[in-house]
Amino acid sequence: MSDCIFCKIAAGDIPANKVYEDDDVVAFHDIKPAGDVHFLLVPKRHVESLAHCSADDAVMLAKLMLLVPKLAAEQGLAGGFKTAINTGRGGGQEVFHLHVHVYGNK
Repeated sequence: MSDCIFCKIAAGDIPANKVYEDDDVVAFHDIKPAGDVHFLLVPKRHVESLAHCSADDAVMLAKLMLLVPKLAAEQGLAGGFKTAINTGRGGGQEVFHLHVHVYGNK
């Protein structure tokens, strides 16, 4: 999606403080952190929100979830962290590209 900031970050068109990247997922620090550590995991393929996922997205969703504890530990949150997936305007979603917030204090 050409006007999506997360698509632009995933494509490398906009710089971000990345903590992880592979062919399917990019993870980067949030620009408005809610803790000592706050990063986002984002699928590179545009999906508007969790509500827009289907069974076809199961592998991508599993990959995102399995990366959470690995990356949290690498970022200094081995002792514990919070996750959030804001979905829709009423759920607090501000960027309409699926993303997982991972945050906590060291």
